[in-house]
Amino acid sequence: MANSPSGDSVTGRIVRVLETFTTERTSQTVAEIGRRAGLPSSTAHRLVAELVEAGLLERDAARRVRLGIRLWELAGRGSRALGLRQAALPYMERVQARVREHTQLAVLEHGEALFLERLSSPAAGANITRIAGRLPLNASSSGLVLLAYAPDDERERVLAGPLPAVSPETVTDPAELRARLAAIRRDGYVVAPGSIEAVSTGVAVPVRRGSGPVVAALSVVLPRDAPTAGALEELRAAAAGIARSLR
Repeated sequence: MANSPSGDSVTGRIVRVLETFTTERTSQTVAEIGRRAGLPSSTAHRLVAELVEAGLLERDAARRVRLGIRLWELAGRGSRALGLRQAALPYMERVQARVREHTQLAVLEHGEALFLERLSSPAAGANITRIAGRLPLNASSSGLVLLAYAPDDERERVLAGPLPAVSPETVTDPAELRARLAAIRRDGYVVAPGSIEAVSTGVAVPVRRGSGPVVAALSVVLPRDAPTAGALEELRAAAAGIARSLR
């Protein structure tokens, strides 16, 4: 794609526009988009208008801009994430029905845990994760599992730091984290109390494609003092079922 006078490609600028949207920031003015994307006002207005015309962005009644439904449509066509989510969902529903807390599916994406699905009970405890939300790999049970089974070079890149703290109990010491990751590979699961919120414990297991590589992490978020053995048993059974579906 052609470059701007500043050296940015059109594709790069479009990506920066789309990345200004988050799970908490779902609508914005064009001025806010331009500021957050680091674009001149005229460029922001032009790109947003073109993306609206293409259906990738939409304007609401107040002229604020949000992600367009066509973007979701295109992302769902043959997406690796969609296939994984479809295979996992029946097993996640069984875990959810039996554990009655939060059940989550996450994948490794650009050095973070990206959450593809979350099922929750109305009475479930605290949980900050959202579908399409991200967390640092060292800061959740899912992230720890994904990091434990990540390619060596990616794991070393994360261990080199900095390791962000989401809560006072998030593991931020590289040596401690390295030991924890080795334990996950040895045991095939992790129990992580307080790594995100003091009142919660995350339990996670790896999900493989058949007998091959780990492609996701399946987790539940329990109240801090809840027993974890039953949830771990359900997660392991679900992960085995997903693995069979992904062969």
